[in-house]
Amino acid sequence: MSGNSKGPTHWDQRYLSRDAPWNSGLVSRELIRVLREERISPCRAFELGCGTGINAVALAQRGFDVSAADFSPVAIERARTLAVDAGAAVRFAAADLCRCEDLRAALGTDGAAACERHCSFLFDRGCYHCARRVNLASFLETVDWLAAPDARLLVLCGNANEQMEHGPPRVTEMEIREEWGQLFKIEWLREFRFEDRGGVPGPRGWSCLMTRR
Repeated sequence: MSGNSKGPTHWDQRYLSRDAPWNSGLVSRELIRVLREERISPCRAFELGCGTGINAVALAQRGFDVSAADFSPVAIERARTLAVDAGAAVRFAAADLCRCEDLRAALGTDGAAACERHCSFLFDRGCYHCARRVNLASFLETVDWLAAPDARLLVLCGNANEQMEHGPPRVTEMEIREEWGQLFKIEWLREFRFEDRGGVPGPRGWSCLMTRR
């Protein structure tokens, strides 16, 4: 998840109390599907809002050179443990993705140099739809700092076509196109379902693949 005005303690408590429905413990099937369908080869990659790191680790296991960040230090601590247990090399950072300078500082000199406009694949499962409510312009500044020329970005976010009492923040198709259109060319936008813990179908979402302009 990305940072917001509640601060990292709020998100830490969600993880500690197991009140984190987005933390399914499953590698995103949509991510794997897109990697396969689009023939996205291993490259330098970044996961925005990586949570406990399962997708970042999955990318590393597939040969990607992965960095990842989340606002919650608790989530990042768990992500680092997961990577060690899996024998996967991932650079994790606890940082507010709505503050690019915070991410640069958290990555350190070498990590920041590795990431600055050098990431050819970016993945966002549920970060954008939270960050846009806090400071969209600053979040997009962070993405701009990370994305290499012609980088591809896969965003998975809540879908306003499904009205639910609970579930992720929801976004309309028009909002996605307007908010991302200046930085990225949208290749396609389609509906899918997130997976909840246990592998059961979760809320309806948008899957959007874009290319850096």
